[in-house]
Amino acid sequence: MKTIDAILFVGLGNMAGAILDGWLASGLEPGRFSAIDPGRESAPDGVTLLPEAPAQGEFDLVMFGVKPQLLDAVAPTVEHVVGPETVLMSMLAGAPVSTLREHFPRAGAFVRLMPNLAAAIGASPCGLWSDDLDDETRAGITRLVDRLGSAEWLESEELFHPFTALAGSGPGYVYRFIETLARAGADVGLDPGQAERMAVQMVEGAARLAAGAKASPGELARRVASPGGTTQAGLDVLDDGDAMRTLMRECLQAARDRSVEMAGKSSKDG
Repeated sequence: MKTIDAILFVGLGNMAGAILDGWLASGLEPGRFSAIDPGRESAPDGVTLLPEAPAQGEFDLVMFGVKPQLLDAVAPTVEHVVGPETVLMSMLAGAPVSTLREHFPRAGAFVRLMPNLAAAIGASPCGLWSDDLDDETRAGITRLVDRLGSAEWLESEELFHPFTALAGSGPGYVYRFIETLARAGADVGLDPGQAERMAVQMVEGAARLAAGAKASPGELARRVASPGGTTQAGLDVLDDGDAMRTLMRECLQAARDRSVEMAGKSSKDG
């Protein structure tokens, strides 16, 4: 494979836009990027915005980021620009590489990517899987994705389901936790707006400390909780009957099972 220079986005919605923003913020030149999205009126300065696929073109990487249900309709319109020297990278949840190969038979290699919206600020864990990259191209992909946070290569494609549940969908659960914490703060007497500001800042600070600490999150929780103190009183509620772990396990299982269901549907449709 040649070096990854010219990059084409197929679809520039929320997630693809976050990736583009993250790469630009990391210092990559806007001129490296083109994007096909007829629904957008503008793109970041220096990025080429196209209403449809060019008649011809040479792209080192094509980032396929449309909604999964649009795969069958959109793939034929861009297949001609995905050639033997192109890496097809897909963010489509539930679309296995076997399905992508059916739609892009001439592609040089395939990579599945699962980021989250924190890619825009270089803070997303990014799940990656491929079974046909040479070592040089894999290293290039790793360097590129590390700019979005961290490149986490998975040992099997099946692991995309739990990774999606935890790291891909996870921000939604954190936002719900913040919302719920703020509402609970109001329930015990704080002003609602103040409670929300406090909840957001508290979670941000705790996450930054956890990211930089050598100790595990569990150990950090133990250190902040004095025996018989206020924090321990609250932890006793969360830990009673392993309630919080049970809730989160059920949450991740539901998301994982939905990912498996979507993959099965994609394979049948393909």
